[in-house]
Amino acid sequence: MGNPSYQQTLDYLYEKLPMFSRLGKAALKPDLVNTLKLCAALDNPQLKFKSVHIAGTNGKGSTSHGLAAVLQDAGYKTGLYTSPHLVDFRERIRINGEPISEQWVVDFVEANKALIEEVKPSFFEINVAMAFLAFAEANVNIAVIETGLGGRLDSTNVITPILSIITNISYDHKDLLGNTLPEIAAEKAGIIKAGIPTIIGEQNDETERVFFEHSVHKQSTLYYAQSLWGMVRVSQDARYQYYKAVNNAKLEMYNLHTDLLGNYQQHNLKTILTASEVLSHKGFNLSIPATLAALSNVKKTTGLRGRWDWIQEYPAIICDVAHNPAGIKEVMQQWQQVKATNKHIVVGFVKDKDVAEALALFPKNATYYFCNADMPRALPAVELKEIATKNELQGEAYNSVSDAINAAKAAMKETDALLITGSFFIVGEALQSIEGIPA
Repeated sequence: MGNPSYQQTLDYLYEKLPMFSRLGKAALKPDLVNTLKLCAALDNPQLKFKSVHIAGTNGKGSTSHGLAAVLQDAGYKTGLYTSPHLVDFRERIRINGEPISEQWVVDFVEANKALIEEVKPSFFEINVAMAFLAFAEANVNIAVIETGLGGRLDSTNVITPILSIITNISYDHKDLLGNTLPEIAAEKAGIIKAGIPTIIGEQNDETERVFFEHSVHKQSTLYYAQSLWGMVRVSQDARYQYYKAVNNAKLEMYNLHTDLLGNYQQHNLKTILTASEVLSHKGFNLSIPATLAALSNVKKTTGLRGRWDWIQEYPAIICDVAHNPAGIKEVMQQWQQVKATNKHIVVGFVKDKDVAEALALFPKNATYYFCNADMPRALPAVELKEIATKNELQGEAYNSVSDAINAAKAAMKETDALLITGSFFIVGEALQSIEGIPA
């Protein structure tokens, strides 16, 4: 029998290993033991490159991609590890914006099947080990590593970064991270390391003491991005947001235009600018003007998708991966500003989200197309419609994301607008359906 194909290799990983996207909580391992075993067997690749570690409830994906774009533009060979993927597994592991090759994935799994069978890691644990090895083999100058869930017990938390970043804290995964903001913050604060500086993206009265106490205990200097930078939006179109960025310490103002289009990106932009300054003090050649220039082209540089992502203008089709109440609230505030004759929303969630709380944030004056992603953890569209009806949201249930999108497109006039949201998996399937991206 010949070498396995890329798809056969993925099938092996998906079927053999517990996946959080499929199983939810049951897929998680409550410690770092497996990740450490995998890394040790691979000669500890996580020790062979510098890294920045990013946690937070929302915004960590955009922040990771934005910082990677800044480092790439400055000439540094940059690894980027994020999750989950939207369409192709290889999106999770990028080097200078390019996903690792299909052959690399096949070769890794073939070379390490005995290790996988012995350790029995989760899908996420083996992803993390793969990323670390890929970055070590490529001799990256620096890697930007996004946590999957939480921080303290996240598989990525075996690295010792040169900078830690916590974007923000809000409610998500309460069954795993805690029922209060301080409890959730304590899990995220688990990425703070001894003597390593930490950036807090957004401050919150309920969580500030948690981060302060962790930083004192670890002797980690805290930088508060929203205190160091101000951001005033001047205008926006379908391609860019235009800001005046104010460096509060230097009392200097800069022009910034960015292809990160969500209103919520202003918080991430402050965090990225702060990170650039901290890294410049650690020997990286990152100036403020160069950082601002890099932020104009994050999507092209790193391949970021799904964050207030304009698929087309007439009629408007926008995708956003917002999937918890805090993220949904931000998206719905921006959706209100979209001018359209009629508004349509394709939406689906996974079962373990607080769906009723999220749906309460959706506008009643839209036509809804309820659907579910093609995965066991998805909330069935019929059940979603029942919950939505109680929130006075009107629409129909569809058997698939593509069916929902096709129904919405058939109903839309050129002056209408469509929003696709609720989970990474809904947006991923939507991109495949609309743009014909192969799975």
